[in-house]
Amino acid sequence: MTDHLAQFIVAGLTTGSIYALIALGFCIIHNATGIVNFTQGDFVSLGGLVIYSLLLSLKAPLILAFPLSVLAVTVVGALVERVAIRPARSRSIVILVFITIGVSIFLRGVFKILWGKNQMGLPPFSGDTPINFAGATLMPQNLWIFGITFLSVIGLQYFFSRTRLGKAMRAASCNPRAALLMGVNVNSMVMLSFAFSGALGAVAGIIIVPITTLSYDIGVMLGLKGFAAAVLGGYGSSLGAVVGGLLLGVLESVGAGVVSSTYKDVISFGILLLVLFVRPSGILGHGNTERL
Repeated sequence: MTDHLAQFIVAGLTTGSIYALIALGFCIIHNATGIVNFTQGDFVSLGGLVIYSLLLSLKAPLILAFPLSVLAVTVVGALVERVAIRPARSRSIVILVFITIGVSIFLRGVFKILWGKNQMGLPPFSGDTPINFAGATLMPQNLWIFGITFLSVIGLQYFFSRTRLGKAMRAASCNPRAALLMGVNVNSMVMLSFAFSGALGAVAGIIIVPITTLSYDIGVMLGLKGFAAAVLGGYGSSLGAVVGGLLLGVLESVGAGVVSSTYKDVISFGILLLVLFVRPSGILGHGNTERL
């Protein structure tokens, strides 16, 4: 066990970084609308599927395929809000959540028609020569995941704390009526939150594809794990999303290594249930969720 602990931690931080990105997407939508966006996992799937098509079918270079894939899913995220959420004109959280479930089912059907049901794969972004570090073996793709996740988190923090648009989104999230009176277009801010959620999901899907198999529904389980990470960290808390994602990934990896990988999902959702019983607000939650 101790001989492989470093490897378990590296594997856990890798998957935990993906969970953190997905959890951030959940938190951004929750803070803007109060709902749980069950299309988040489909944004992950679409990010992987689009870059697969660009890299292998259209032979686009990675430096072009990456931003184009993120942009495509960002647009889809905005369209989900504009076409499905806003026309509902409902303030009922339950109704809006069920709408996102319906959209998720619809999107998976479209993905299955366009890309089929076969398993697909992508080569690593920069080769597969292993790197030995602190008793663990890292692949170059692990470094891509760590680096892109770190830059995404820092970029989001800067956007929401330093830019005028980010502050407008925070204002619309905290008090929509006051923000409207100050000239903030609240509807646009909500649509932008869905766009950001789509972008984060796309990034997660793109960077994880080279270390796993790709299919039209790959985002279903990843989305659930991201939701679990958001709840674990404190639903609505951006810092909690990152902490919850990394912690869930490490606990899942170590638990699977000690017990069996067969029970990996059981371990993840068992941790979620335990947290809900012991501390429903999450690790960094304070009863009322922290808004971005």
